[in-house]
Amino acid sequence: MMIKRNTIKLADGTVLPAIGQGTWHMGDDPSVRNEEIAALRLGVELGMHVIDTAEMYGEGLAESLVGEAVQGIREEVFLVSKVYPHNAGRNRIITRCEQSLRRLKTDHLDLYLLHWRGDVPLAETVEGMEKLVQDGKIARWGVSNLDTDDMEELLSISKGSNCAVNQVLYHLGSRGIEVDLMPWQTERQIPIMAYSPLAQGGTLRREIIGNGTVQAVAEKHRITPLQLMLAWSIRNGQVLAIPKSSKEEHVKQNAAAYEVQLTEEDLKDLDSAFPKPDHKVPLEMI
Repeated sequence: MMIKRNTIKLADGTVLPAIGQGTWHMGDDPSVRNEEIAALRLGVELGMHVIDTAEMYGEGLAESLVGEAVQGIREEVFLVSKVYPHNAGRNRIITRCEQSLRRLKTDHLDLYLLHWRGDVPLAETVEGMEKLVQDGKIARWGVSNLDTDDMEELLSISKGSNCAVNQVLYHLGSRGIEVDLMPWQTERQIPIMAYSPLAQGGTLRREIIGNGTVQAVAEKHRITPLQLMLAWSIRNGQVLAIPKSSKEEHVKQNAAAYEVQLTEEDLKDLDSAFPKPDHKVPLEMI
């Protein structure tokens, strides 16, 4: 049996491609600015319409880069940004969103996220988010790095159930959310946005792509281990993965992962090599 999932659906019916584009660390180096802009524009052309950024990334540098990249193609892009927890208060969130919009050279965000939970009460953040929706500055809102207990609290708040997504760390070597957070969200039609779906560069990524099973499955499909990781992350129709790529060649490889069709046998083999935990573990963050 072949398993193929190319889109996710938000609770409001919006359908999005299951692979988007992340921008962490983009915009930091002026010498590669044009290359990064070209990579983002190519990604949109290849169907990766979701671009995710944040006011934290380079303290606005990534948003400014994205703002330049989407000029002339803004209507093709599903634009996402995130607010710092300490800026997520009732009034401050309005000002910070407006600043993000100026950097992004747009009049609205398609999705605005609380970057992680801080000291501002969730109810106050929801109130601010709802005001931004009412004012037309954002189309919808969500959260990032919230575990199951935080999500339960969020949905107990007035209008908290309007949360569109939860963006968390998720890849083949970090499967803790499969124990409870992912099923909890699936039941409530709140998709997962997966950041770092290729794992951060370093020991863990080397361990995954150097694994014999990963290499064998990738070879079977004539793809790279990183493409396999990306295809694996979107296998169930509940996850929108946002790999970052600042080079056009890597963007093309990411887009090609849409076409990978993993079999149940492939998934069993990968489960054996990198099993999910058998108990609840703390939510991982980077």
